[in-house]
Amino acid sequence: MTEAAHVTATRRSYDTVAVDYERLLADQLAQTPLDRAVIAAFVEKVEAADGPRTIGDLGCGTGRVTSHLRNLGADAFGVDLSPGMIAVARDTYPGLRFEVGSMTALDLPGASLGGVLSWYSTVHMPEDELAACFAEFRRVLAPGGYALVAFKVGDERVRLERAYGHEVALDVYRWSPDRLAGLLSAAGLVESARLVREPDSGEKTPQAFLLARRPRD
Repeated sequence: MTEAAHVTATRRSYDTVAVDYERLLADQLAQTPLDRAVIAAFVEKVEAADGPRTIGDLGCGTGRVTSHLRNLGADAFGVDLSPGMIAVARDTYPGLRFEVGSMTALDLPGASLGGVLSWYSTVHMPEDELAACFAEFRRVLAPGGYALVAFKVGDERVRLERAYGHEVALDVYRWSPDRLAGLLSAAGLVESARLVREPDSGEKTPQAFLLARRPRD
């Protein structure tokens, strides 16, 4: 099957920016206490569920949030579309597992994860691809498992041609929390909680976090 042009462009863009992405964002979570609180609550939910406790950081980038999950005591690994990002992740966090892969076709058994983290990793996906991604999240989650999705709030697509000091070709999609919750629901994931916060320094839009659960069959 021929790969969609925007997927190829996304991979190439992140291969290009990988080193500077890690340099610029490595300590970002230290500046966002609400983000850390959401991640901590997500880990606690996964740990308390009756099932597998492994968390997949899907679209992990250079692994900074995967490392944060591990520091919270989670059994976590990362997957990302970009070989360049994965190379930086492996070099920066050698004690963690990282693999190249697609969130719409994960090389993981069904019902094998207790948690799925999507930390702004779906922001380059149009709606049809996003729906397929959420269906894949449900497939790999065990019944009772949780997905946490972070995204930018809005209702438009923004074109980026320069980011992290490099030329790129990226579309960024902003979603309303209700719309994204509806897509999760259509994929069989039930909303458990949401948080919307105002932009912090350097951010242009409110930021949202949706916690959803795969019901027990």
